[in-house]
Amino acid sequence: MLNLPDSQRLHSLVTATHTPFHADGSLNLKMVDKQTEFLLSKGVNTVFIGGSTGESHSLTYDERHLLAKGWTAVTKGTAMRVVVHVGANCVADAKALAEQAEDLGASAIAALSPMYFKPKNVEVLVETMAQIAAAAPETPFYYYDIPSMTGVNLSVPDFLRQAGKRIPNLAGVKFTNPDLMAYQYCLRADDGAWDLPFGCDEHMLGALAMGAKGAVGSGFNFAAPIYTRLLAAFARNDLEAAREEQFRGVQIISTFVRYGYMGAAKAAMSMLGVDVGPARLPNTTLSAEQKDRLRGELEAMGFFEWVK
Repeated sequence: MLNLPDSQRLHSLVTATHTPFHADGSLNLKMVDKQTEFLLSKGVNTVFIGGSTGESHSLTYDERHLLAKGWTAVTKGTAMRVVVHVGANCVADAKALAEQAEDLGASAIAALSPMYFKPKNVEVLVETMAQIAAAAPETPFYYYDIPSMTGVNLSVPDFLRQAGKRIPNLAGVKFTNPDLMAYQYCLRADDGAWDLPFGCDEHMLGALAMGAKGAVGSGFNFAAPIYTRLLAAFARNDLEAAREEQFRGVQIISTFVRYGYMGAAKAAMSMLGVDVGPARLPNTTLSAEQKDRLRGELEAMGFFEWVK
């Protein structure tokens, strides 16, 4: 178990960044500088790269290697911390990416479970994560629980009970799971020792009420001001304002989902002046007509005012 000081924990907002592509679908690392500048201007100082929002399973191993190099190079000397997602179906690839992240000086690493051949129980999951974490022994490690995408729905409280004894650099769990009952058990495990950033934007207020201190989210790319106000309202016990901000986030997500979330989110980023390019198949990219229609819907709901 690695009991991190608060200054190193994933508190407040951690943005799960998009992987930027050129129009032809190739990696566009020159855009990382613009992403960093934009997020810092919105008060975000930690990014989670190469995760679900980063389309990690649509990237080659070499592209993931280059993405980590790009982000750590651009953010060096800035206030931005970089968490690298290293999970993969191939454990050897995950270990190599973890080793690289440590060499690059990443603030932390995370790994989701293999999802084609799935671990059959918590013991196998712990062993899998232990091998990945051991490749970066000096770097805080987070298990990335996201059952909606992996199909791995094993008990996270049981994972912490077993992994705490097996993984010396385990810092906690990126809990992208709406199960707030399990989340409460995790928050109380080992007298609150674990760092448990919450990963479902649309349930963020509920997680804060349970005791969350931080969140990792896709929505913080384009709507960080909404969630910053949500955090501030919750901190001053203004639940009416907090609920209003949470519902704004929900409306944005619902709108994007109707168009295909990844393509719509990337289109919104281009509307905000950060062109992260198209989505990769099997995610879809919006047509020019769809982008125009999306912009109209966002203007009508007040999106561009909300995210100033």
